[in-house]
Parts: sequence; structure tokens; C-alpha cells
Amino acid sequence: MALTLGIPFCTSVHAFANNISLESMTKDITFLASDELNGRASFTKDIDKAANYISQRFQEIGLVPMKGEKSFLQSFNIINIAPKSLSATINGQAIEDNNIAIASTLEQFNWTTQKDFSTHVIGKEDNMRAVIGSLNQTGGKHLVLINTAHAKLFAGYRGYFARGLNKLQLEHQGAIVMVLTDETNLVSVDVSATTNITKQKLTNVVGVLPGAKKPKEIVLFSGHYDHLGVAPGRAGNEEADVIYNGADDDASGTTAVINLAQYYAKKGDNARSLMFSAFTAEEIGGFGSRYFSQQLNPDNVVAMINIEMIGKPSKFGPGKMWMTGMERSNLGALLNESLISKGAKVHQDPYPEQNLFYRSDNATLARLGVPAHSFSSTQLDKDKHYHHVSDDLASLDLSSMHQVIESLSIATQGLVDGDITPSRVDVSQVKKTGKIY
Repeated sequence: MALTLGIPFCTSVHAFANNISLESMTKDITFLASDELNGRASFTKDIDKAANYISQRFQEIGLVPMKGEKSFLQSFNIINIAPKSLSATINGQAIEDNNIAIASTLEQFNWTTQKDFSTHVIGKEDNMRAVIGSLNQTGGKHLVLINTAHAKLFAGYRGYFARGLNKLQLEHQGAIVMVLTDETNLVSVDVSATTNITKQKLTNVVGVLPGAKKPKEIVLFSGHYDHLGVAPGRAGNEEADVIYNGADDDASGTTAVINLAQYYAKKGDNARSLMFSAFTAEEIGGFGSRYFSQQLNPDNVVAMINIEMIGKPSKFGPGKMWMTGMERSNLGALLNESLISKGAKVHQDPYPEQNLFYRSDNATLARLGVPAHSFSSTQLDKDKHYHHVSDDLASLDLSSMHQVIESLSIATQGLVDGDITPSRVDVSQVKKTGKIY
């Protein structure tokens, strides 16, 4: 979709810093959110264009590649496991295709006795999400009989599993077979399944500004640069917008990472090493941050500033931001000590019911004890553009976004200087990732 004239700028935001170039910020997000990149979907040539642009910017800024990498492009493979065939007969009755679903990391299997798996029954009043989630955390082989009262939710799981599972590696072998039925007593069974297992390439973009006094201590700035790609064409309307530009989600965060790198590189006095990462594949399971977390010692990461959707004013006002999981470390309190004299602050996540702490790349590092939090301004409960093709440049408030990045440049100075060190996240209180899907 062509950019309309008059990108909205909020005149009520008073700039209290002059650290970030508005011109540079605007240029970066204009490209990253452009139709030229066709929504930056994983596994496309278009996301590679975005990666090359970010890499070029890191080069211009004067960053260096992460240790062990020859360039800013950190490439890796993920494994896709897609259902190929699936059939089930329960108590002598063949189950229709639309009433059976599977999440499996096994290449093939055939269950004919109840010794082959664990059986679970989800009744009409049971919490289907909780049961399936628990089985995913446990791993292993499971047959789940699900009451037809859960037909709608079952269909959602079925559609999700049909797209296949993505894994960095096949650490856990297991399967969950779900059958929509009012049967509760399992007498006989015959379940067979096969999958296709393939590998696909993904790429993070990572640059480093080495520290002068505390080079082993790392402050990580991150955002994800992937999005949803292109929607199917709309019949009868060739002019319809079909590109998920992802301007707010998360070209805005990626732009912040680039421009914070530019600011700190220009200052050139960082005591700690600063790492700037544009993660791939956040939208399909956070595989960029998962791979990245295995390439360094998480104990060396003092804090992770993950920037996610800062392109629009928050409920606290233009230029204001909030942080997920503020209760999990004292990072927010420490950052606010730097902001208070400027009349600004990092607010607590106003949407705890949305479970946002686990819905971005910070969760991966938090599971390893890093004070890893996401910083945002989105009003997710009211945002009509979220995961829609209308999330384009014209929907943003660039003045508010600029103010958020300015605030981050002030708030994080103590981290960069080595003057503040936040408390670690208690890993025992962080929900683990699933073993099967």
C-alpha cells in the first residue's frame, strides 16, 4: 500500500533529550516497514533483504560481529516436522479426519495397545488448554479423548498442528494425538502416523560494541525483525492491501535497536560490551532468540532490553512506555532512577492478563536467569492494527516513538556505564517451553 501523506506526529511530546536522530530513525523504519519487503516473513528472500539492510547499518555504525561469527549475519537451521498421514480407530470405530489432530516429533509410529501411550480424557467441564499444555510440558506419548463440547477449541489446535512443528533440535521424542469424541472408555485402539522432517535456514543479525572497562559483561538490546508476510489476494480487488508490513510489530523495535547502537557507538565510552540483536522467527516461535541464547554464556548478560511495538502512544500518554515482568527483577526500578529527574518513567505492564512476558524474545533469556524484559507502548487491547495489513507506516506516531527511544537512551545509561546491575530472574518462577510443540 502506498504511503499516505502526513505521517502522524504528536506535537504534545516534549523532547527532553537529543540523543537519537529523528531523521535516521525515520529512514530506518520507512525501509523496514515498506512494501518492498513484503511483510518480512521467515524463509523468504524478503526477510533476507531486511537482514542485509540491518547488517549494513551495523557496519556503518562501526559495530563488530559477535565472537565466533564472520559477519553480522548469524545463520542457523531449524527443523520442521509436518504431519504426512494420520489415522485412528477407537473401539472399532474409524475416526473422521476432521476429528483427529496430532503434534509429533516422531518420524512415524503405530499404537495398537494401551502400553504404547498414556490415555487422557477431557470432559465437558474440564480445562482443555490446561490439560494439553501440561502434556506438552511433560513430553512423551499421549492419546487424548476430548469431549465434543470443546469442538471449537479443538479445531484451533488442529489447524495449528497441521502447519507443522518447528524445533531447533529434536531433543524430546513424543506425540500428542487428540481425538474429538464423546467416548470415555478406551477398549481397543489403532493409531498410525507419519511426518515429513525438513530443515530450513534462518538468520539473526547481531552486532557488538566492545566494552572498555568491563568487556565480559553484556548489555543486550534486541527486537525482532520478522513479521507475517503477504496475505492471500482478495478476490475481485487487485488493489487490496495484502502486505503485513509489521511497522509497529516489530519494525519499530528493530529501528530502536539500530538507532541506540548508533547513539552509543558515537559516544564511544561504554564500559560494558553492548550487543545489538535483530532476531528472526519471533512470530513462529521465537527461534532466533532461542538459537542466540545458546551462542553465549547467559551469566554474562547483565540485562536484556527487548523492544517490542513502540510505534504508537501508550495508555500512559505519547512517548511513554511500559515493561513486562517488572516484578521479576529490579531492572525497572533502576531504570526509573535515571528517568525520574527528567519527569519520565517506565510503567508496569498494564495488561497482565495478556501474558506478554512470555510472548516475546525476552522470555528465552529470562528462562536462563537474565533480567530480560520487553519494553513497549502498544495498547494491545485496543490496537486495531495488530497482526493486520493496516500495521503500516501511516498508522504510527513517529514523534511518540522517537520519544520512547530517547527515554531508553537515558534509562539504560547506567547499565552501559557499569554503574547499575539488576537482580537476576528466578528461573524456578519462569514457565518452561514445551517439549513437543
